[in-house]
Amino acid sequence: MARTESNMLPLGTKAPDFTLIDTVDETPKSLQELKGTTATLVMFISNHCPFVIHVRSELSQLAKDYVAKGINCIAISSNDAKNYPQDRPELMRKNAIENDYIFPYLYDQTQDVAKAYDAACTPDFFLFNSDLELVYTGQLDDSRPGNGKPVTGKDLRAAMDALINKAPINPNQKPSMGCSIKWLDTHHTSK
Repeated sequence: MARTESNMLPLGTKAPDFTLIDTVDETPKSLQELKGTTATLVMFISNHCPFVIHVRSELSQLAKDYVAKGINCIAISSNDAKNYPQDRPELMRKNAIENDYIFPYLYDQTQDVAKAYDAACTPDFFLFNSDLELVYTGQLDDSRPGNGKPVTGKDLRAAMDALINKAPINPNQKPSMGCSIKWLDTHHTSK
């Protein structure tokens, strides 16, 4: 299980726009139509990564807890589904239904969206305010597979609560950690 840290996109970065296919209803969805009134959480996840499997029930609960507060969640898988068939769109759909994801689970087949966000790992989290400016990029919490710490979502929840309450968000953000995004033949290099 290779551990990759997120690249920590600079705070204040505008959310790169996108339109991708939602694997659940097989329709194109854009950032503009999916964004929340208070905030938008863009999560890069995958089906098979042990780090994502470890937190997926919390991801499902997080969306349910915050959607009524104006924070919409969007999940994207950018993994190479040819070499990692467990991340194929039809299995993404099955995974979303089984885990009661109330958020869209989009497929980034070209990986252009992952590159635009400088995403590096799954899970990788990007919280944008109502103006689609990045206010938090970091870990869900301190829990990792096998470390015995409970999955609480406390770091991400604290940022979301601060945004709702118009309070400052802690600028000292710990990178997320997980499996590397499974890049297509041409290896992705960070900026």
